[in-house]
Amino acid sequence: MTRVNLLLLMAVLLTALFLVHTQYESRRIFVELEKATSQGRRLEIDNETLQAEKRSQATPLRVDKLAKDKLQMLPATAAITQYVTERAPAAPVVTALPASGKP
Repeated sequence: MTRVNLLLLMAVLLTALFLVHTQYESRRIFVELEKATSQGRRLEIDNETLQAEKRSQATPLRVDKLAKDKLQMLPATAAITQYVTERAPAAPVVTALPASGKP
């Protein structure tokens, strides 16, 4: 009878240890999940901030100002515009070979 009691006691102790280990692992994984979730939120906020900054940097007025100031570009006017016209392709030049077939 004592063997059965010892065997049952060992089974209860092993089950209790397994339960404690499982709870510890689930808490550890939950903490990791919370960290990943908060990092995801932080990355979303950073992305939204960068998108807003990108939109503000690409406004037409800012691009125009940078083009004038840094690149010293001027607006296109008829006085400085050069038009390129397409010419008709020249006829190909064909040379006749002598009757002997040797040049």
